[in-house]
Parts: sequence; structure tokens; C-alpha cells
Amino acid sequence: MAQPSPLDPNEAPLSDELAAERVEQSENEALQDDENLAFDDRMQLNADFIWSVDEEINNGDESEVRRLCADLRPADLADLIEQLPDDSRGQLVQMLGENFSAETLAELVYDVRDSVIGSMPTEQLAEAIAELDTDEAAFVIGDMSDEDRAEVLAEMPVADRLALQAALDFPEDSAGRMMQREVFAAPSFWTVGQIIDRLRSAEELPDLFYEVFVVDPAFKVIGSVALSRFLKAPRDLKIVDLMVDDIFRVRVDQDQEEVAYLFEKYNLISAPVVDAGDRLVGMITVDDVVEVVRDETGEDMLALAGVAQDEHGTSLSVPKIARSRFVWLCINLGTAILASFVISFFDATIAQVVALAVLMPIVASMGGNAGTQTLTVAVRNLATRDLTPANALRVVGRETAVSFINGVAFAVLLGVTAGFWYQTLGGGGPGEGVILGCVLAAAMIITMLAAGLSGILIPLTLDRFGADPAVSSAVFVTTVTDITGFFAFLGLAALFLVG
Repeated sequence: MAQPSPLDPNEAPLSDELAAERVEQSENEALQDDENLAFDDRMQLNADFIWSVDEEINNGDESEVRRLCADLRPADLADLIEQLPDDSRGQLVQMLGENFSAETLAELVYDVRDSVIGSMPTEQLAEAIAELDTDEAAFVIGDMSDEDRAEVLAEMPVADRLALQAALDFPEDSAGRMMQREVFAAPSFWTVGQIIDRLRSAEELPDLFYEVFVVDPAFKVIGSVALSRFLKAPRDLKIVDLMVDDIFRVRVDQDQEEVAYLFEKYNLISAPVVDAGDRLVGMITVDDVVEVVRDETGEDMLALAGVAQDEHGTSLSVPKIARSRFVWLCINLGTAILASFVISFFDATIAQVVALAVLMPIVASMGGNAGTQTLTVAVRNLATRDLTPANALRVVGRETAVSFINGVAFAVLLGVTAGFWYQTLGGGGPGEGVILGCVLAAAMIITMLAAGLSGILIPLTLDRFGADPAVSSAVFVTTVTDITGFFAFLGLAALFLVG
């Protein structure tokens, strides 16, 4: 027998409870549909969704804005704020009110976070920061001005204020700044059962932790137990009999890049942070390290292009972007003038063989690209410590061999092509095409060798003297390849083709 449809007029009336349940189910399905429409196939916010939110903000429909944003995670809400127009960001935060997640502040890029913080009342901002772990709170409040920071700290509970002030005393890129002070530790004589009871009764625990650290009476870390191992142990077993004493400790003053390297090399998920007296003061978890790796990688990528580190967002103003790029463009202008100065020595040669002016950009361009390839690999290997003084000579030899092989290959290709073109179409005299091809081939080999050597030796030298290879290397490598390419090509042409 067929079942009646929901719209069948002969169907029995629904009870109040069943009707309410169906209404709630329909609302949940509608919310789920809205959430699905909010993201594209790459789990990124859909442009239509962003425009809808912006439209409702401009209409002043607070309830609709809250409904649209109700199911967004903090990271997704941060993406939404970053993609909204400047004047809509503060309005969105005000409309969300108590529904604005404090974790969103830690997910925002610097310039957007600064504008959002400026739109929030001091009391609301202090309450939001107090909800964060100390590492995220220090990250957010550390970028504020001294005056604004003092106002926010004054509104926070004493315990949170003292913890934040202690974190801010450490250097910005140190383990002390990135660690979270909320940590669970147990004395060595406690049993598994005692620790479980303590975990269940403790009011303040880290939001996320993977290990129980074991400490002695002086609060020095003597071992750790992974939660997966801890939960399988009998209640009467002492934690000292379960712990692993061969653990990696992070010094509170250790640079965050060194911490990230330690986590990557030894596949750590968390590590205790100790002070000068080897006492436990906090912990670092893998999610903090992922952010460091992402930030450091982004900084190196931007630095190689001569772009300021704070340009990774899309909301910087035009004057700020222009100022940040102006310095590096000036440096590049200086190197270009230097290369032009080299060309000026051979103006008579170029005047006699106009084909040189056509071909010399090819030599410099190939050298520049080859140098950039070697430089990029070298900077990455230095950052990951795959390139060290112990294997530097071997790597230099490898890059020299690669540059020579590529130089010979392109020398043959370009030499034959240029010689044939000059002899048949360029108006060259008898045999001049062959000479030009040989000159171009020799210059290509010299330039490619110079590109490979400078691409590896310059970052190694800068790193040896404590400079950041990602920031300075590109300018030096470009200068070397341009000058070497022009000098080799035009010099050889002056010797063998003109006179």
C-alpha cells in the first residue's frame, strides 16, 4: 500500500511535538544548504556568499548577517573579514557582537587585524583576548601600540594580564613568545589513576595537549608520556615507570626557526619549554609550528622578490605598497645602471655589428634565470639545513657541473641559430655568421657558469656572515649575471668579430 505524501490532505494531523521536530529539521537543512553554498569545491569562501554578507551589512540587517555567519569557523570568518571592503569589516564585528569568535583575531593578517581591533570596544577586546591561549593572545596583542596594549591589559583579569606581560617580555620570534603557558605536568610519584582524577577535576587545562610532562620537585622536566600510551595504562602504575626520559626540550630564548627545524627533524607533536634553570614554563604544539613554517616560508618567498614581509595580504593601501617596493626598485635601478655602464665600453662595437644589440639581452636573460634557479634552491636548502659547511663544497661542485652542461647545451642551440640567422638574414659577411655563433656560444657558457656559481656562493657567503640570504642574494646574483653576460658577449665580439 502506498504511503501518503507530506502534502496529502487525507494524512492525519501532526502532533505538536512532531510538527516542531519537522520545523527544526527544515531549519537545520536550510542552514546546512547555506553553509554548503558558502564554500566552493576547494573549501574556500564563495564569492556570492561574500557579496551576500556585504549586502546585508550595508542593509543593516543584523539578524541576517548573524544567520549567514553562524556556522563559520574562526578561520573562515577571518577569511570573510579579509575579503570584505574596509568599511564593512568593523560593521560585521559590531553586528556579530558576542557571536564574534575570539580565535578569529589570531587568524587575521596583521593589517586587517589592526583595523578590526580598532573597531572593537576595549572591554570587548580584552574579554576576547582573555579567552585565547597565551601564545595566541601574545600574538594578537604584541602587534598593538604600547598605549592600546596598556588599555587592553588594564581591562583583563590579573592572572591573564601577568601571563601576557611575561610572554611579551620575550623576543618576538622566540620560543617564549610562541609557547602557551597552559601546560599539564605531574610529579613522578603520581599514579595514572591520580593523574586521571586530577585531569577530570582541574578547572584550567590546556585547550589542546598531547603529552603529560613529568617533573621533579624543582619543576624540572624529567620525562613525558603520550596521551595515547597513558590512557592504555593501569590506574595503579606510577607515571615514572611509564614515561620516556629521552625528550627534546626547547629553550625559552630559542629562535622559532630552530624550533620548527627541531619539530620537523624529529617528527614532534609537542615539546616542553624550559627556562635557564631547566624548569618547565610552557609548551609548544605542532599547530604553532605549522604557523611558523608558513610565515617563514612566505617571508623568504617575498624577500627573494624584494617585497616587504607585510604585503602577503590583499588589503594594504596603495601608498604603503608603493613605499615598501620603492627601496628594492631603487637598488635594482642601481644594478641596471651598472650593467649599462659596462655596455657603454662597447658602444663602438655595437655600432659596427648591430646584431649584437639584438642578441645580448638573450645572454643576460638566460644567465639571470639560471642564477635565480640556483639561488632559490640554495636559499631553501639553507633554511632547511640541508646545505651546511660540511657539504657545501660538494654542492658547489654539483651546481658548477649542472651550469656547465646547460651552458654547453644552450651554447650549441643559440650559437647555431644566431650564426645561421646572421649569415643569411642579418647581412653578415663571409664567415662572420660562424664567428658570431661561436662568440655567442662561448659567452653563454661563461654566463651560465657565473650564474650557477653566484647562485650558490653568494647565499653561502651571506649566511656565513649572519645575513639573511633570502633578503640580499637576488640583487647580487642579478648584478653578477648581467655584468658577466654583457662583458663576456661584447668583449669576445670586440676581439674576434670587429677587430
